[in-house]
Amino acid sequence: MSTLQFDVAKCVRSVTKNSECTKCVEICPVETMHIADNNLPAFTPSQCVDCGGCLGVCPTESLTLKNFDATEFFFEFAASNEDLISCRINVPCIMALSSEHLISLALIKPDPIILDIGHCQNCPYKEPLYESIVKSVDEANYILRACESGKVIRLEDVGAEEEGVAKSVDANDRRAFLERLSLKGAIRAKKEFEEAVASIDDETKLHTIDIADVAKIRQKELPNKRKILFTALKRAQKPSVYHTIAEADISFASQKFIDMDSCTNCQMCYRICPTGALSSNSKNSKIYFDAMLCIKCRACHDTCEPDSLKLQPTFEIKEFFEPTQRLLASFKLVRCSECGVGFTSLKGETVCPRCALEEEEALDLWGLEEKPDGTVVFKSKEE
Repeated sequence: MSTLQFDVAKCVRSVTKNSECTKCVEICPVETMHIADNNLPAFTPSQCVDCGGCLGVCPTESLTLKNFDATEFFFEFAASNEDLISCRINVPCIMALSSEHLISLALIKPDPIILDIGHCQNCPYKEPLYESIVKSVDEANYILRACESGKVIRLEDVGAEEEGVAKSVDANDRRAFLERLSLKGAIRAKKEFEEAVASIDDETKLHTIDIADVAKIRQKELPNKRKILFTALKRAQKPSVYHTIAEADISFASQKFIDMDSCTNCQMCYRICPTGALSSNSKNSKIYFDAMLCIKCRACHDTCEPDSLKLQPTFEIKEFFEPTQRLLASFKLVRCSECGVGFTSLKGETVCPRCALEEEEALDLWGLEEKPDGTVVFKSKEE
C-alpha cells in the first residue's frame, strides 16, 4: 500500500484551473499518476511504488510520503558525519530530493556530497528517474559553480547496501523494501502496517477541494525547500562576481518582466501566486516581483490571458545573496464617474469596466445602442 499523500491546497492546479503543470505525471515511473477530470493529480495506491520522484519535482511540495520527509532528512543529514545519499540507506530514491535540497546540502556540508547511483542501472524504475537525477545534479553543480562556492555534488557507482537487506530487489519487492528503509523501530512498523491494511484500496485516489482547502489556497506559503535554501545561502560566502545564468538552466526560480502594451492590470497574476512572489500595493496600482520567492510554477503565466507576463532570458545570481523586490508595472488609477470606485484607466476611460458593462446591458434591454461618436440610438429592427 502506497504511503504517498497529496495536499490539494498546495497544488498549483488548485491555485488556478489554467495551470499546465504536469511534473508529477511526467516523473512517475509506473505511470499511475495522472490528471483527473477535475484537473487535479490522481493515482492508484496499489500501483504506486513510493519512489518519491514526484516529491522532488513538485514546486509547491504538495506531495509527501508518510515514511519520508525531505525537510526532516535534510536536517538529519546536515547534522551527521555522512556524505553518502543512497536509495539503499537513507532515501527512497535520490529524486525524492529536489535540486534545491542538493544545493543546500552541498553549501552546508564540509565535504562533497556523494549520490549513489550504483543501483540505478538495474532498477526496474530507472526511467525516467535516472535521467532526472542526472539532470538535477547537473543543474545543482552548475549553480554551485556560478555561485563560486567551490562545492560539488558527485554521482558515484557505490552500490551501497543496508546491513541485513538483500542485495537484489525486484519490482514486486520494491515497495516493501522502501517502506523497510524508512520505518524506524518495531512500534512504528506495526502502526504503519495496521494503517496500510485498514486503508487498502485498489481504486484510483481522487481528490476534491473543500472549504478548508479554499482557505489554505488563499494563504501565501513558501515551500520548506526554499526556506532551507535561504538558510544555506546566508551561510555561504558571496561570489567575487555576480554571474548570470540562462533562464533554461534554473528550474526553481525566475526573473520576470511585463509587457505594458498588453497588460490590463486584471490583478490575477499576483492574486493566484502561491508564494507571494508577485504582489501589489494597497491600491492595486503597482505590480512587484521577488525572484527568490518565485518557485517557477508558471501559474501566473498560465493564467495571464493577454500573455503579458514574460520570463527574462537570464537569471541573476545576485538574487540568491541580495534578494530584491522589483517594480514590474505601475498603473494610473482614477475614480469611476458613475460609482466612485477607483479603477485602472488604460486609455483615458472615466467609467470603470463594471459600470460600463452594466450600462451596455441596460441599453441592450432598452433596445438602444451607443455609437462610436457617443450618441445613443435605437437598434435597427434587423438586429
